[in-house]
Amino acid sequence: MTLLSVENARQRLLSQAAPVLACETIALDQALGRILGDDVIATRAVPPADNSAMDGFAVRSNDVVVGQPLAIHQIIPAGSPGQPLNAGGAARIFTGGEMPIGADAVLIQEDAEFDAVRLVPKATVVVGENVRPKGQDIEEGAQVLARGQQLRPADLSLLASIGKDKALVYRTLTVAILSTGDELVQPPKALKPGQIYNSNRYALAALLTQMGISVVDMGIVSDDLEETRVALTRAAQQADVIICSGGVSVGDRDFVKEAVTQLGALDVWKLAIKPGKPMAFGHVQNKPFFGLPGNPVSTFVTFEVLARPYLACLQGRLETESVTWPGQAAFEFKAGARQEYLRVRAVPNGSSVQLIAFKAQGSGVMSSLSWANALAVVAPNQWVQVGDTLPYLLMNGL
Repeated sequence: MTLLSVENARQRLLSQAAPVLACETIALDQALGRILGDDVIATRAVPPADNSAMDGFAVRSNDVVVGQPLAIHQIIPAGSPGQPLNAGGAARIFTGGEMPIGADAVLIQEDAEFDAVRLVPKATVVVGENVRPKGQDIEEGAQVLARGQQLRPADLSLLASIGKDKALVYRTLTVAILSTGDELVQPPKALKPGQIYNSNRYALAALLTQMGISVVDMGIVSDDLEETRVALTRAAQQADVIICSGGVSVGDRDFVKEAVTQLGALDVWKLAIKPGKPMAFGHVQNKPFFGLPGNPVSTFVTFEVLARPYLACLQGRLETESVTWPGQAAFEFKAGARQEYLRVRAVPNGSSVQLIAFKAQGSGVMSSLSWANALAVVAPNQWVQVGDTLPYLLMNGL
Protein backbone atom coordinates (compact mmCIF):
# COMPACT_ATOMS: atom_id res chain seq x y z
CA MET A 1 0.00 0.00 0.00
CA THR A 2 1.38 3.40 -1.02
CA LEU A 3 1.32 5.98 1.76
CA LEU A 4 0.69 9.66 1.09
CA SER A 5 3.66 11.83 2.08
CA VAL A 6 3.21 14.61 4.60
CA GLU A 7 4.19 17.25 2.04
CA ASN A 8 1.74 15.94 -0.57
CA ALA A 9 -1.04 15.84 2.03
CA ARG A 10 -0.28 19.41 3.06
CA GLN A 11 -0.33 20.58 -0.56
CA ARG A 12 -3.66 18.84 -1.17
CA LEU A 13 -5.15 20.59 1.83
CA LEU A 14 -3.79 24.03 1.03
CA SER A 15 -4.91 23.78 -2.59
CA GLN A 16 -8.48 23.55 -1.28
CA ALA A 17 -8.14 26.31 1.32
CA ALA A 18 -9.35 29.84 0.70
CA PRO A 19 -9.65 32.66 3.25
CA VAL A 20 -13.01 33.52 4.73
CA LEU A 21 -13.47 36.77 2.82
CA ALA A 22 -15.95 38.51 5.11
CA CYS A 23 -14.37 41.35 7.10
CA GLU A 24 -15.54 43.59 9.89
CA THR A 25 -14.35 46.85 11.41
CA ILE A 26 -13.72 46.70 15.15
CA ALA A 27 -12.29 48.96 17.84
CA LEU A 28 -8.55 48.70 18.47
CA ASP A 29 -9.08 47.60 22.05
CA GLN A 30 -10.98 44.57 20.70
CA ALA A 31 -8.50 43.78 17.90
CA LEU A 32 -5.71 41.95 19.72
CA GLY A 33 -5.02 38.63 18.00
CA ARG A 34 -7.28 39.34 15.03
CA ILE A 35 -6.14 39.02 11.41
CA LEU A 36 -5.92 42.21 9.34
CA GLY A 37 -8.28 42.23 6.37
CA ASP A 38 -6.36 44.82 4.34
CA ASP A 39 -3.05 46.66 4.13
CA VAL A 40 -2.78 49.68 6.42
CA ILE A 41 -1.42 52.85 4.82
CA ALA A 42 -0.33 55.79 6.96
CA THR A 43 -2.34 58.92 6.24
CA ARG A 44 0.03 61.03 8.34
CA ALA A 45 3.68 61.07 9.29
CA VAL A 46 5.04 59.94 12.66
CA PRO A 47 6.29 62.13 14.19
CA PRO A 48 4.06 64.73 12.49
CA ALA A 49 6.76 67.43 12.75
CA ASP A 50 10.43 67.76 13.70
CA ASN A 51 10.73 67.42 17.47
CA SER A 52 13.36 67.34 20.15
CA ALA A 53 14.93 64.03 21.13
CA MET A 54 16.31 65.46 24.38
CA ASP A 55 15.67 68.04 27.08
CA GLY A 56 17.67 71.15 26.20
CA PHE A 57 17.55 74.18 23.95
CA ALA A 58 16.35 74.57 20.36
CA VAL A 59 18.94 76.66 18.55
CA ARG A 60 20.31 77.69 15.18
CA SER A 61 23.48 75.60 14.97
CA ASN A 62 25.49 78.45 13.46
CA ASP A 63 24.69 80.61 16.51
CA VAL A 64 26.21 78.18 19.01
CA VAL A 65 29.73 79.17 20.05
CA VAL A 66 31.33 77.81 23.22
CA GLY A 67 31.26 80.48 25.91
CA GLN A 68 29.09 82.92 23.94
CA PRO A 69 25.72 83.57 25.66
CA LEU A 70 22.37 83.11 23.91
CA ALA A 71 19.11 84.65 25.12
CA ILE A 72 16.28 82.25 26.01
CA HIS A 73 13.18 83.75 24.37
CA GLN A 74 10.56 81.05 25.02
CA ILE A 75 9.75 77.71 26.61
CA ILE A 76 8.32 74.90 24.45
CA PRO A 77 6.94 71.92 26.42
CA ALA A 78 5.78 68.79 24.60
CA GLY A 79 2.37 69.39 23.05
CA SER A 80 2.75 73.15 22.68
CA PRO A 81 3.93 74.76 19.41
CA GLY A 82 6.56 77.46 19.73
CA GLN A 83 7.13 80.78 18.00
CA PRO A 84 9.69 81.20 15.18
CA LEU A 85 13.24 81.38 16.53
CA ASN A 86 15.19 84.55 15.78
CA ALA A 87 18.93 84.60 15.12
CA GLY A 88 20.99 84.74 18.29
CA GLY A 89 18.22 83.30 20.42
CA ALA A 90 17.30 79.94 21.94
CA ALA A 91 14.15 78.19 23.11
CA ARG A 92 13.93 76.01 26.18
CA ILE A 93 12.57 72.69 24.89
CA PHE A 94 11.77 69.29 26.33
CA THR A 95 11.74 65.80 24.87
CA GLY A 96 9.00 65.56 22.26
CA GLY A 97 8.60 69.31 21.94
CA GLU A 98 7.98 70.54 18.39
CA MET A 99 10.97 72.34 16.92
CA PRO A 100 10.27 76.04 16.28
CA ILE A 101 10.69 77.44 12.77
CA GLY A 102 14.29 78.56 12.32
CA ALA A 103 15.83 76.06 14.78
CA ASP A 104 17.87 73.21 13.30
CA ALA A 105 19.43 71.51 16.34
CA VAL A 106 19.03 70.92 20.07
CA LEU A 107 21.80 71.71 22.54
CA ILE A 108 21.28 69.27 25.41
CA GLN A 109 20.99 70.87 28.83
CA GLU A 110 24.07 69.02 30.09
CA ASP A 111 26.14 70.98 27.53
CA ALA A 112 25.09 74.41 28.81
CA GLU A 113 25.15 76.62 31.85
CA PHE A 114 21.81 78.38 32.05
CA ASP A 115 19.26 80.26 34.07
CA ALA A 116 15.75 81.44 33.21
CA VAL A 117 16.83 84.02 30.63
CA ARG A 118 20.11 82.94 29.06
CA LEU A 119 22.44 80.04 28.41
CA VAL A 120 26.19 79.70 27.87
CA PRO A 121 27.11 76.78 25.58
CA LYS A 122 29.82 74.36 26.71
CA ALA A 123 29.76 72.52 23.34
CA THR A 124 28.76 73.10 19.76
CA VAL A 125 26.07 71.32 17.73
CA VAL A 126 25.59 70.40 14.07
CA VAL A 127 22.47 70.59 11.94
CA GLY A 128 19.96 67.91 12.98
CA GLU A 129 21.69 67.03 16.25
CA ASN A 130 19.23 65.69 18.87
CA VAL A 131 16.32 66.28 16.48
CA ARG A 132 13.78 63.63 15.44
CA PRO A 133 12.75 64.65 11.92
CA LYS A 134 9.19 64.53 10.65
CA GLY A 135 8.37 61.03 9.43
CA GLN A 136 11.44 59.45 11.02
CA ASP A 137 9.31 56.57 12.28
CA ILE A 138 6.57 56.45 9.63
CA GLU A 139 6.35 58.44 6.42
CA GLU A 140 2.97 59.58 5.15
CA GLY A 141 1.75 57.09 2.52
CA ALA A 142 3.91 54.23 3.82
CA GLN A 143 2.46 50.75 4.35
CA VAL A 144 2.74 50.06 8.07
CA LEU A 145 0.98 46.69 8.31
CA ALA A 146 0.05 44.05 5.74
CA ARG A 147 -3.16 42.16 5.15
CA GLY A 148 -3.00 38.82 6.90
CA GLN A 149 -0.91 39.95 9.86
CA GLN A 150 -2.09 38.89 13.28
CA LEU A 151 -2.38 41.99 15.42
CA ARG A 152 -0.03 42.08 18.40
CA PRO A 153 0.12 44.67 21.20
CA ALA A 154 2.85 46.61 19.35
CA ASP A 155 0.73 46.66 16.19
CA LEU A 156 -2.20 48.21 18.05
CA SER A 157 0.12 50.91 19.36
CA LEU A 158 1.41 51.51 15.84
CA LEU A 159 -2.12 51.90 14.48
CA ALA A 160 -2.98 54.37 17.22
CA SER A 161 0.15 56.38 16.42
CA ILE A 162 -1.19 57.12 12.93
CA GLY A 163 -4.60 58.12 14.27
CA LYS A 164 -6.49 54.84 13.90
CA ASP A 165 -9.00 53.79 16.54
CA LYS A 166 -10.42 50.90 14.50
CA ALA A 167 -9.09 48.05 12.37
CA LEU A 168 -10.51 46.11 9.43
CA VAL A 169 -10.12 42.42 10.26
CA TYR A 170 -11.25 39.09 8.91
CA ARG A 171 -14.30 37.59 10.55
CA THR A 172 -13.38 35.14 13.30
CA LEU A 173 -13.23 31.58 12.02
CA THR A 174 -15.50 29.13 13.85
CA VAL A 175 -14.58 25.46 14.26
CA ALA A 176 -16.82 22.74 15.70
CA ILE A 177 -15.06 19.93 17.55
CA LEU A 178 -16.44 16.54 18.48
CA SER A 179 -15.01 13.37 19.92
CA THR A 180 -16.34 9.92 19.07
CA GLY A 181 -16.36 6.68 21.00
CA ASP A 182 -18.44 4.87 23.60
CA GLU A 183 -15.30 4.60 25.72
CA LEU A 184 -15.02 8.36 26.25
CA VAL A 185 -16.10 10.03 29.48
CA GLN A 186 -16.02 13.69 30.41
CA PRO A 187 -13.98 14.41 33.58
CA PRO A 188 -14.49 14.34 36.52
CA LYS A 189 -17.06 11.57 36.11
CA ALA A 190 -15.92 8.26 37.58
CA LEU A 191 -14.54 5.79 35.04
CA LYS A 192 -16.03 2.38 34.51
CA PRO A 193 -13.96 -0.54 33.19
CA GLY A 194 -12.93 0.13 29.59
CA GLN A 195 -13.55 3.87 29.74
CA ILE A 196 -11.08 6.76 29.36
CA TYR A 197 -11.32 10.50 29.80
CA ASN A 198 -11.87 12.72 26.78
CA SER A 199 -8.53 14.55 26.80
CA ASN A 200 -8.56 15.42 23.09
CA ARG A 201 -11.44 17.84 23.61
CA TYR A 202 -9.33 20.08 25.81
CA ALA A 203 -6.27 19.90 23.57
CA LEU A 204 -8.16 20.77 20.39
CA ALA A 205 -10.18 23.54 22.03
CA ALA A 206 -7.02 25.10 23.45
CA LEU A 207 -5.10 24.84 20.17
CA LEU A 208 -7.93 26.50 18.27
CA THR A 209 -8.45 29.21 20.86
CA GLN A 210 -4.72 29.93 20.79
CA MET A 211 -5.05 30.55 17.04
CA GLY A 212 -7.82 33.08 17.62
CA ILE A 213 -10.52 30.68 16.43
CA SER A 214 -13.98 30.47 18.00
CA VAL A 215 -14.77 26.94 19.22
CA VAL A 216 -18.15 25.21 19.15
CA ASP A 217 -17.98 22.15 21.39
CA MET A 218 -20.27 19.38 20.13
CA GLY A 219 -19.29 17.07 22.97
CA ILE A 220 -18.89 13.29 22.85
CA VAL A 221 -20.69 11.34 20.14
CA SER A 222 -21.36 7.67 20.82
CA ASP A 223 -20.67 4.90 18.31
CA ASP A 224 -24.02 5.18 16.56
CA LEU A 225 -24.56 6.11 12.92
CA GLU A 226 -27.69 8.23 13.40
CA GLU A 227 -26.26 10.10 16.39
CA THR A 228 -23.12 10.77 14.40
CA ARG A 229 -25.16 12.09 11.46
CA VAL A 230 -27.14 14.40 13.72
CA ALA A 231 -24.01 15.73 15.43
CA LEU A 232 -22.26 16.39 12.12
CA THR A 233 -25.33 18.13 10.69
CA ARG A 234 -25.54 20.41 13.72
CA ALA A 235 -21.81 21.10 13.50
CA ALA A 236 -22.09 22.09 9.83
CA GLN A 237 -24.90 24.50 10.68
CA GLN A 238 -22.92 26.21 13.44
CA ALA A 239 -19.32 26.33 12.20
CA ASP A 240 -17.04 27.02 9.25
CA VAL A 241 -14.98 23.85 9.80
CA ILE A 242 -15.54 20.56 11.61
CA ILE A 243 -12.80 18.64 13.42
CA CYS A 244 -13.45 15.17 14.78
CA SER A 245 -10.99 13.12 16.83
CA GLY A 246 -11.37 9.38 16.48
CA GLY A 247 -13.67 7.32 14.29
CA VAL A 248 -11.59 7.30 11.10
CA SER A 249 -9.83 3.94 11.48
CA VAL A 250 -10.95 0.61 10.04
CA GLY A 251 -12.95 -0.55 13.06
CA ASP A 252 -16.44 -1.96 12.56
CA ARG A 253 -17.88 0.53 15.05
CA ASP A 254 -16.30 3.64 13.56
CA PHE A 255 -19.32 5.34 12.00
CA VAL A 256 -17.77 8.70 11.14
CA LYS A 257 -16.72 7.71 7.63
CA GLU A 258 -20.19 6.47 6.72
CA ALA A 259 -21.94 9.49 8.24
CA VAL A 260 -19.67 11.98 6.49
CA THR A 261 -20.04 10.16 3.18
CA GLN A 262 -23.83 10.31 3.48
CA LEU A 263 -23.74 14.03 4.26
CA GLY A 264 -21.01 15.05 1.84
CA ALA A 265 -17.75 13.48 0.76
CA LEU A 266 -14.75 11.95 2.49
CA ASP A 267 -11.24 10.97 1.49
CA VAL A 268 -9.47 8.72 4.00
CA TRP A 269 -5.72 9.10 3.72
CA LYS A 270 -3.08 6.69 4.90
CA LEU A 271 -0.28 9.08 5.65
CA ALA A 272 3.44 8.41 5.78
CA ILE A 273 3.56 10.06 9.20
CA LYS A 274 4.17 8.73 12.68
CA PRO A 275 2.28 9.21 14.87
CA GLY A 276 -0.96 9.75 12.98
CA LYS A 277 -1.19 7.39 10.01
CA PRO A 278 -4.98 7.48 9.50
CA MET A 279 -6.48 10.89 8.73
CA ALA A 280 -9.58 11.91 6.83
CA PHE A 281 -10.50 15.08 5.01
CA GLY A 282 -13.77 15.89 3.31
CA HIS A 283 -16.89 18.01 3.50
CA VAL A 284 -20.12 17.87 5.47
CA GLN A 285 -22.81 19.95 3.77
CA ASN A 286 -20.03 21.95 2.06
CA LYS A 287 -18.17 22.58 5.32
CA PRO A 288 -14.57 21.30 5.49
CA PHE A 289 -14.18 18.25 7.72
CA PHE A 290 -11.05 16.89 9.41
CA GLY A 291 -11.06 13.41 10.87
CA LEU A 292 -8.01 13.20 13.11
CA PRO A 293 -6.75 10.00 14.76
CA GLY A 294 -8.03 9.32 18.25
CA ASN A 295 -4.73 8.69 20.02
CA PRO A 296 -3.86 11.90 21.90
CA VAL A 297 -0.35 12.37 20.50
CA SER A 298 -1.54 11.53 16.98
CA THR A 299 -4.31 14.11 17.31
CA PHE A 300 -1.83 16.74 18.43
CA VAL A 301 0.77 16.02 15.76
CA THR A 302 -1.65 15.85 12.82
CA PHE A 303 -3.28 19.07 13.99
CA GLU A 304 0.05 20.89 14.16
CA VAL A 305 1.46 19.53 10.90
CA LEU A 306 -1.67 19.46 8.71
CA ALA A 307 -4.74 21.10 10.23
CA ARG A 308 -3.01 24.23 11.53
CA PRO A 309 -1.67 25.41 8.12
CA TYR A 310 -5.09 24.81 6.53
CA LEU A 311 -6.92 26.75 9.23
CA ALA A 312 -4.34 29.55 9.10
CA CYS A 313 -5.07 29.91 5.39
CA LEU A 314 -8.82 30.08 6.05
CA GLN A 315 -8.17 32.76 8.66
CA GLY A 316 -6.48 34.88 6.00
CA ARG A 317 -3.10 34.78 7.72
CA LEU A 318 -0.11 36.10 5.84
CA GLU A 319 2.04 33.26 7.20
CA THR A 320 0.46 29.82 7.13
CA GLU A 321 3.46 27.51 7.44
CA SER A 322 5.25 26.86 10.71
CA VAL A 323 8.98 27.52 10.61
CA THR A 324 11.49 24.73 11.28
CA TRP A 325 14.87 25.35 12.86
CA PRO A 326 18.08 23.28 12.94
CA GLY A 327 19.03 21.52 16.16
CA GLN A 328 21.55 18.91 17.27
CA ALA A 329 20.20 15.53 18.33
CA ALA A 330 21.18 14.39 21.82
CA PHE A 331 19.83 10.91 21.09
CA GLU A 332 20.02 7.98 18.69
CA PHE A 333 16.97 6.91 16.73
CA LYS A 334 16.13 4.73 13.74
CA ALA A 335 13.04 5.82 11.81
CA GLY A 336 10.74 3.42 10.03
CA ALA A 337 9.15 3.87 6.62
CA ARG A 338 7.18 6.94 7.72
CA GLN A 339 8.27 10.48 8.53
CA GLU A 340 8.41 10.68 12.31
CA TYR A 341 7.75 13.58 14.65
CA LEU A 342 9.54 13.01 17.93
CA ARG A 343 8.57 14.88 21.06
CA VAL A 344 11.71 16.71 22.14
CA ARG A 345 12.81 19.52 24.36
CA ALA A 346 14.78 22.17 22.47
CA VAL A 347 17.43 23.55 24.85
CA PRO A 348 19.94 26.33 24.05
CA ASN A 349 23.48 24.94 24.08
CA GLY A 350 26.03 27.67 23.38
CA SER A 351 25.54 28.85 19.81
CA SER A 352 23.30 25.90 18.91
CA VAL A 353 20.16 24.17 20.15
CA GLN A 354 20.24 20.69 21.62
CA LEU A 355 17.28 18.37 21.07
CA ILE A 356 16.55 16.02 23.96
CA ALA A 357 14.05 13.27 23.20
CA PHE A 358 11.35 12.13 25.61
CA LYS A 359 12.00 8.61 26.85
CA ALA A 360 8.78 7.15 25.39
CA GLN A 361 7.46 8.10 21.94
CA GLY A 362 4.22 6.08 21.77
CA SER A 363 1.11 7.71 20.29
CA GLY A 364 -0.74 7.37 23.59
CA VAL A 365 1.97 8.88 25.80
CA MET A 366 0.35 12.20 26.67
CA SER A 367 3.07 13.06 29.17
CA SER A 368 5.46 13.44 26.23
CA LEU A 369 3.39 16.38 24.97
CA SER A 370 3.37 18.10 28.34
CA TRP A 371 7.13 17.61 28.71
CA ALA A 372 8.18 18.65 25.20
CA ASN A 373 8.35 22.07 23.57
CA ALA A 374 9.12 20.95 20.03
CA LEU A 375 8.82 18.22 17.42
CA ALA A 376 11.97 16.87 15.80
CA VAL A 377 11.36 15.82 12.18
CA VAL A 378 13.01 12.54 11.18
CA ALA A 379 12.87 11.48 7.53
CA PRO A 380 11.71 7.97 6.55
CA ASN A 381 14.37 5.33 7.25
CA GLN A 382 16.77 7.93 8.67
CA TRP A 383 19.30 6.75 11.23
CA VAL A 384 19.89 9.55 13.74
CA GLN A 385 23.19 9.66 15.61
CA VAL A 386 24.09 11.91 18.53
CA GLY A 387 25.18 15.28 17.14
CA ASP A 388 23.27 14.97 13.87
CA THR A 389 21.41 18.07 12.72
CA LEU A 390 17.63 17.69 12.61
CA PRO A 391 14.90 20.17 11.72
CA TYR A 392 12.59 20.86 14.62
CA LEU A 393 9.24 22.56 14.87
CA LEU A 394 8.44 24.67 17.90
CA MET A 395 5.02 23.57 19.03
CA ASN A 396 2.57 26.45 19.22
CA GLY A 397 0.35 24.35 21.41
CA LEU A 398 2.99 23.27 23.88
